[in-house]
Amino acid sequence: MGPFLMRNSQKAPLMGSALLPSIRTARAPVHSSPSTSLATYLHPELSLHPWLSYRQTMAEFSQKRGKQRGDEGLGSVVDFLLANARLVLGVGGAAVLGIATLAVKRFIDRATSPRDEDDTKGDSWKELSLLKATPHLQPRPPPAALSQPVLPLIPSPSAPEEPAETDLQVTLQLSSPAPLCLTLQERLLAFERDRVTIPAAQVALAKQLAGNIALELQAYFRSKFPELPFGALVPGGPLYDGLQAGAADHVRLLVPLVLEPGLWSLVPGVDTVARDPRCWAVRRTQLEFCPRGSSPWDRFLVGGYLSSRILLELLHKALAASVNWPAIGSLLGCLILPNVASEELLLEVQHECLELTVAVLVAVPGAEADDHLLLAWPLEGLAGNLWLQDLYPVEAARLRALDDRDAGTRRRLLLLLCAVCRGCPALGQLGRGHLTQVVLRLAEDNVDWTEEALGERFLQALELLIGSLEQASLPCHFNPSVNLLSSLREEEIDDLGYALYSGLQKPEGLL
Repeated sequence: MGPFLMRNSQKAPLMGSALLPSIRTARAPVHSSPSTSLATYLHPELSLHPWLSYRQTMAEFSQKRGKQRGDEGLGSVVDFLLANARLVLGVGGAAVLGIATLAVKRFIDRATSPRDEDDTKGDSWKELSLLKATPHLQPRPPPAALSQPVLPLIPSPSAPEEPAETDLQVTLQLSSPAPLCLTLQERLLAFERDRVTIPAAQVALAKQLAGNIALELQAYFRSKFPELPFGALVPGGPLYDGLQAGAADHVRLLVPLVLEPGLWSLVPGVDTVARDPRCWAVRRTQLEFCPRGSSPWDRFLVGGYLSSRILLELLHKALAASVNWPAIGSLLGCLILPNVASEELLLEVQHECLELTVAVLVAVPGAEADDHLLLAWPLEGLAGNLWLQDLYPVEAARLRALDDRDAGTRRRLLLLLCAVCRGCPALGQLGRGHLTQVVLRLAEDNVDWTEEALGERFLQALELLIGSLEQASLPCHFNPSVNLLSSLREEEIDDLGYALYSGLQKPEGLL
């Protein structure tokens, strides 16, 4: 027993002295515990039993720590394991376990102890940056589960949602195109492309339908009115002259009257009781040599003049009631309906690819009227039996000649103006006739008519229209005695002027 006790008494202090420095080394960064030498000095009896002194010292240390931190059973257990780690794991294992234990304790202390606001902010954005830098990937299913339906990926609940939304907003802002600031010239060209230009296929189809309808009508007139010498029906109008602004313009189908030479003469409207400079009268002559009834057109005479009103009434009834339009429409592959409500001779054509209106115009060509056409038009008052002078062929030929001379854009400007006025309800009173006179007046000036100056010419046309409305006068280019604004009331002129002035201040509002 003596040598055994001697060996134990000699080895025990060594074990205690070897363990205590390791404990101080491991716990020094976290807590400043009282040294073992102080405990031995205060209790000298413990030196005879090193293991008991070590246990008592650890108990006192745990009690003091319990007063400071509260009841931390986990800390005492960790301290006990760390104290005995050197015996079990050796020096290297104890060092590794000590480092791991310090990390665990520091994490527990941070979770339970209050922290400063600045430290919290500093750590939060750092941790946030780490979370953003490290993506959370969902594990892929094993190969054995490929035959099973794959569930959609669920975002990790630990990942913040605000940064993802912020990144998405930044990506959308970068990918969205910047707003374009178009000039008036660019807006006009875009408007012309979208609202004015008609596809070539539709133009060809419209011409084909108009030509077929003309042939059917000519056959009907010859069978219905064999005694009346009608000329060949010729389709024409803006569609055939490159002046069609959209699909709203009518296709003109002329029905010329073949008058006997020497039996008819033209009288200007100002020389008749109507005093209308827009019209002409067709007077029957040579009655002493060729009495009334010698001409098939004598049945339409009123007071010695060929009445346009009687001819219109006759043809209107025939087109509305006598023509078998369902059969003709089925033959041509379309639906044809006569417009009964209108005093004009209008045919509404509906095709699966387009819709168009055919205006049947009874015309009297005359050399004495400078090759101007005279149309049977529903006029009021004393001019009801007169014939309206049609200046469209002359105006279209003049614009075409001017554009061919300098490769100008006069006709394009006219199409733009027609489309703008047709698309704006406040400018609906301005028709093709008014706008053609404006372009013709501008065409006489030696200005730039290239495409680059189209925007400037557009504004100039608006200014000219405003000036004409202020004076309530827009004279006809080929007949200056005709004022094209004479049919408008003062209130309508004021509304047109206000709309044009607003459009001149902000032209893009008209497009």
